[in-house]
Parts: sequence; structure tokens; C-alpha cells
Amino acid sequence: MRIALVSEHASPLAVLGEVGRGGQNVHVAELSAAMARRGHEVTVYTRREDPDAPERVRTDLGFTVCHVTAGPACHIAKDELLPYMSEFAVTLARHWRADPPDVVHAHFWMSGLASLLAAGGLGVPVVQTFHALGSVKYRYQREQDTSPPERRRLERLIGREVTRIAATCSDEVFELVRMGVPRSKISVVPCGVDPDRFGAHGARAKRGASHRLVSVGRLVPRKGFDTVISVLDQLPATELVIAGGPPPERLATNTEARRLRRIAERFGVGHRVCLLGQVSQQDMPTLLRSADVVVCTPWYEPFGIVPLEAMACAVPVVAVATGGLTDTVVDGVTGRLVLPRDRTALVRTLRQVLADPTLRQAYGVAGQDRVRARYSWDRIAGDTLQVYQRAGTVTARAGMTAEVPV
Repeated sequence: MRIALVSEHASPLAVLGEVGRGGQNVHVAELSAAMARRGHEVTVYTRREDPDAPERVRTDLGFTVCHVTAGPACHIAKDELLPYMSEFAVTLARHWRADPPDVVHAHFWMSGLASLLAAGGLGVPVVQTFHALGSVKYRYQREQDTSPPERRRLERLIGREVTRIAATCSDEVFELVRMGVPRSKISVVPCGVDPDRFGAHGARAKRGASHRLVSVGRLVPRKGFDTVISVLDQLPATELVIAGGPPPERLATNTEARRLRRIAERFGVGHRVCLLGQVSQQDMPTLLRSADVVVCTPWYEPFGIVPLEAMACAVPVVAVATGGLTDTVVDGVTGRLVLPRDRTALVRTLRQVLADPTLRQAYGVAGQDRVRARYSWDRIAGDTLQVYQRAGTVTARAGMTAEVPV
């Protein structure tokens, strides 16, 4: 099968951890590699951010990345990319008219818009993975939401017009149905993890306290690192390591890093909070294995790959019950779930888990088993291929040739 993945802002070649570079980059890279291992021809189309980057890059993992010129060849925040999607779509259409793929898989809403515009009239099915929905983002961020005002309207349009949707969690399915998308065209295909890279055996980072909590993510307020910092004074002999953000040498000028350090000082735990900055995917298993508990306390989380990586390393997870975290973390089996921003529940839960090494081991073993059974990228690729096949059947039956209205 010839597969075109469209990921307008999240290149599979990007360095992770910076603002705007995170789980979607990993998802696109790992899914593309898993599809290539199955013998499929995979091309990822992403917006050019470097004027010197070659038009096409053949990766060692077997897929090709095509850099599409749309707007200036420099980094632009994803929420400012909508004006360039017409140009992006024109280039996609030129590629696909000459050599159409069997299926187009769009990642993020702007990729879906460009894919629908480019595939119109070609009879090629378009599958959509949103990764995050504007309605959810606005619900939690309100005036802090920097998305274009057209986003929620266009997401409803995309949901109606694409052939099928691969939602990453059950919470997203409910949200899509509330938006008016027929349930019958939605499949749930979660994100995955590489269980060979993330495993229980291997090196562990050095520790500085009796207990260690680890939190991972981009340094943005919605990740909720301040929640964990604010309860650390009630957890004696426990250190918190936060990984993510810019390289270590740039942390001093990072607005969110400075805010978190001020909070740590205010609660008297500055000496027990370590901000590592950017950590490579190669080094991440070593860090996760050093933790007694991996803590995930975002305001909301469309999916969240970090809990899967922790579970693959046989480390228990304490997470807030929001978004995709309610699917991946099985409360009382692979870890614990608490209500978002409930500091009392978070302290109580962390105390219980940190005080019981047998419980932590049981959670870790169960988490590792769950990842290997459900969340390997090869399993995710198989589930995604089933979505593609269903989309192809729908397209063939409908004879889809209509162009999407905008």
C-alpha cells in the first residue's frame, strides 16, 4: 500500500521537547516506521522549516519525508500556520495528481484541511487523526487559547468530510460525537510505544533522594508541573525531576522554567526540584527507570505517550483522570488515577504508592504487560491498517470525488 501521512507542523525528523514538538512528532515517526516494516511505501509530508533541507529525505527507518514549501522556510508556531495551508494543499495536490497514494492519513486539524483540499477529485480516501481538539483546548484554556478562531468550525467540517477518523482515545470519540460527527465513521487507535527501547532492564539515572518522582513534557502551563511541585513539601525525602523544554543551557531564560522555579522556592522545595530541560529519546528510558513513580498531572491530555513509556519500563504511573490517560492507566492495576488539580488526592495517593514497594512492583509488572499486549507500534500499525482498509471500502462504494467546501 502507498501511504501518504500529512503532518504539517510536526515533522518526524524534529528534535523533541521544545514547544510545539512532542507526542505528535513521535507518533508520526513511529507509525511510519512500523508501516514501513510491514512493507508499505510511506511518505510523510511536512512543512519546510529549513531553507537548506532537501525536498525528500529517505530515513534509516524505511520511510520518506517530503518537505513542502508553504510560507517562509523557518519555524512558525503551529497556531499561526493556517494562512499557509492553501499553499500547502496546492503542493500536495501536485504530488498526488502525478502519483496518487492509496490512502492519505492527516495528523492534526490543519493537515486534515490541506489533505481534503488536495485530495478532492482524486478518489483517494482521507483518514484523520486530530491528536487534540480545539473544543477541548478552548474549554480548558479559554482566553489563553492561541488557536485560530476558525479552528472549531473547521474541525467540525473536517470531521464530516473525511472518510474515517482514527481517534486516539474514547474521550475523543465522545467529543467528536458531540460535534456532530457520526459515531459509525470513528475508530479508536491509540498512540503506541516501542517496548524494546522502553523496558524494565537497563541503566538507571543516578538519584539524590530516597524516593524519586519523574514528570515529562513540554514546558507549558497546561502540563501541570506546578501541581506536583506544590505537594512536594508533603512528601519527605522525595525529589522531583522534570524533563522537557529547551536544552539545559537555555532553561535560565525559559518563561515557564522560571515560573516553576519560583513556585518551588515558595513551597520551600527548590532544592528537591530538578529541571533537566530537553532529554533525548535515547536517554529517556534511563531516566524513567530511575523513578519510583512517574507523575502526569496535566489540565487535560488528548492522549499522552509518557505514561505508556513509563509502563513499558515497569514503572507505576500516578495520573489525573483526563483525556487519554483514563484509557492507558488502569486505576488500581497499572497505577492510580486522581481528579485533575485535586492536590489532596494527589498527596494521599503518592504517599500510599511511595510507601509500598510491593505495590509499586505489582503496578509496574501489570503496566509492562499491558503495553506489550496493546500498545506496541506494530499493534498500532495493524489497527491503523484496518482503518485504512475500511476507508478504502467506503471510498470505492461512494465513488468519492467531491471537493471539500471551505
